[in-house]
Amino acid sequence: MMFVLRKAFVSQTGWALAAAAAVLFFQPTKAETGVPESYRKAWSDPALVAAMEKNIEQYRKQEAQIELVDAQGRPIPNAAVEIQQKTHAFLFGCNAFVLGQMGEKNAKYEEMFARLFNFATVPFYWEGTEPTQGELRYQEGSRDIWRRPPPDRFLPFAKKYGITLKGHPLLWHSLNPPWIPKDPEELKKLYQKRFSEIAQRYAESILIWDVVNESLVCTKIYPLYSPDREYVAWAFQEAQRVFRPENILMINEVQSVSHDGVGEKNAYFRQVRKLLAQGAKVEGIGFQFHFFTGPVLKQHLEGKIYLPDRMMKVYESFCELGLPLYVTEITIPTTVDDGLEVQAEVLRNLYRLWFSIPRMAGITYWNLADGTAYKSENEGLAGLVDKNLEPKPSYLALERLIHHEWKTRLSAASDQNGKVTFRGFRGKYTVRVKAGQLEREFEIELPAEGPRSQHRLQVK
Repeated sequence: MMFVLRKAFVSQTGWALAAAAAVLFFQPTKAETGVPESYRKAWSDPALVAAMEKNIEQYRKQEAQIELVDAQGRPIPNAAVEIQQKTHAFLFGCNAFVLGQMGEKNAKYEEMFARLFNFATVPFYWEGTEPTQGELRYQEGSRDIWRRPPPDRFLPFAKKYGITLKGHPLLWHSLNPPWIPKDPEELKKLYQKRFSEIAQRYAESILIWDVVNESLVCTKIYPLYSPDREYVAWAFQEAQRVFRPENILMINEVQSVSHDGVGEKNAYFRQVRKLLAQGAKVEGIGFQFHFFTGPVLKQHLEGKIYLPDRMMKVYESFCELGLPLYVTEITIPTTVDDGLEVQAEVLRNLYRLWFSIPRMAGITYWNLADGTAYKSENEGLAGLVDKNLEPKPSYLALERLIHHEWKTRLSAASDQNGKVTFRGFRGKYTVRVKAGQLEREFEIELPAEGPRSQHRLQVK
């Protein structure tokens, strides 16, 4: 695969050129890459490509009309209008687990994160928020733990860059402090305390929450374990009691379970459907997608696991439950032949598929930089940037998708009724209007829901 990135392109002032170069030279050939031709054939199938393009056009965009009027409400014809999308309604994210922990590279880490993403996962693992009983590590000044910054640190970061936050997780059978009791009822009381103090402190500033993580692979030694996973419904009941109505309460599951089977044949589908029938306030469904090692990625490349048509059917079946879907954790290693180029190609294909799913609301890569993953997961060198925070081809490929191919920019002139009609990706826009000698700038939004938006702008 030819994915040529010369050093001169990768500078703080040359990102647009770098992204354009990434696409310009993205010319894969079988002889030059570790990607089998069978993989490319599956992902370039005309029916699949047409379905994805159709869905992106239908579900990620919205009809919009701008009406330009003067101070008396009269239409302004023949005005020059520049329309430029600034942000996405769709959530493109990454965990930010090492925020403020990169030493002299902290500023660059923030820049690389915010340049690509509008969504950040915040660590709320219990072993990190309360490593010893009563030691609550929420505020700055708490003792430092790698990949577990105090959650307060994320609030100014999110405000500065306009980033939506998600807390992960409230309850999980793993990564708990050693002091938690083995008695189920005592543990439930401590969870109630934990949920309440987290909600009081963060419910207003952190919109989305993974309430329960990986329950279908819960170990039997976990005090709340039962074959029917009753604790999941209990956790959602408790979370609903203390969090705000605006908060989105999610469930999250590993990909080996969440992608195994379509509809009723999928244990995760059956679990969520049952929870909804019980009245649990599940408001988002999370799907992990980790290939932690090169050999597992090779299985995918060889068509042995996670074929695109099969993945489409799985997600489409979950759409029937009527809830937003999120791909919550993604790892694609580079430890295969031509690993950097392979990672870029695989991620481009996956993001196009995920972005096309009707009820998909967000996609989250897991670790931005090499060396910032969890323990042995670092061996896959799966970051989108290297250890020095220099962008890999995958970073530039995603930047091209998110900030170029999937953003709307156009020039138009208002008609005789002072109107401009267009179809654009959902998000916030800057509209610049020039009518005669007068120039004005406006902000409009094409929201995440609804078939059409109308905007009446008074120019003079």
